Amino acid sequence: MPDVNDEEYVEGYARILAEVAATGRRLTRDELDSRRALGERAAEAGVGLRQLVNAHLVAARAAWPSSPGGQDSALAGMHQVVDAVAEGYERAQRHAVRREEAARREFIDDLLYGRSDLGRLAQRAERFGLQLSHAHAVAVACGPEGYDEGDPVARRVEQAMIARFGDRSILLTTKDGRLLCVAPGDHEDALRFFAKHAYEATDGGQVAIGRAQPGPGGVVQSYEEAVSVLDLAERMELDEPVLHAADLLVYPVLARDRQALTDLVTHALGPLTSARGGARPLLATLTAYFDSGCVAAEAARRLSLSVRAFTYRLERIRQLTGANPADATHRYMLQTAVIGARLLDWPPEE
Repeated sequence: MPDVNDEEYVEGYARILAEVAATGRRLTRDELDSRRALGERAAEAGVGLRQLVNAHLVAARAAWPSSPGGQDSALAGMHQVVDAVAEGYERAQRHAVRREEAARREFIDDLLYGRSDLGRLAQRAERFGLQLSHAHAVAVACGPEGYDEGDPVARRVEQAMIARFGDRSILLTTKDGRLLCVAPGDHEDALRFFAKHAYEATDGGQVAIGRAQPGPGGVVQSYEEAVSVLDLAERMELDEPVLHAADLLVYPVLARDRQALTDLVTHALGPLTSARGGARPLLATLTAYFDSGCVAAEAARRLSLSVRAFTYRLERIRQLTGANPADATHRYMLQTAVIGARLLDWPPEE
């Protein structure tokens, strides 16, 4: 800690106090600016505000005038000096906070886009408590609104995480209106805790957790996987509050060969487009049937249909496609095609 009694931080103060006491004048603009500059310099040097004010009180006592009139003027001058010093000090602190926030945001953008040199990125990560040589996983939460780091929702989740885990190499931030938690791959408890509180704080939002990935590029891989899961959940109408990328690997596998998936959907489900009312009602029938474990009564209940009406639809599907949803040999093809239809948003608006 710098010596707050050093003349550097009270430079010219005794002279100003003596002149103010003798003349009763107020400080000039240049004098106030010089006090603000000294306050900024002290803040940048790491001097505490309390110690800085104490140094001015000590200097004032040493130069205090003896006449009663001069004492009143000196007191007013001292008030101006301390106020200007504190203003400069606070200004320097605000600048430091903004620089830190800018550095943090730049690091987060580089981390999540993977566009920085990985070696340098790993060095910068240590400043924010991350050891990128280890595996990391990312949880991403979305809600009905977009959030930034100053949002009350983000602060609420951060406070809960800090109260529970303290500083355990966990990075909380926001990106594109979503809440993010970056944690070491073996800190599954932290990711689950984040998911629980993010779901509550976003008033029923949805959280996706990417798989743990190793090395400096692991964070961006896990982040992109979690974001993809949220996009998938929207297309597939998956309403579970917490989704794990590891449980949904079948979807990216199916989507990897888009042309093959398109051919499957067209071949297996294309005939449904000739039905009265189009393909969508019959596609919804298949979706409900497979989602209910191929139990017709449960599927009918989900669609608010009678069992008789539902089984009529299944028979109509068999007639149009030549495939029987109740037959195990046809079921896999149809169910895969239904998943593909969701991924491709098929059929187009009719």
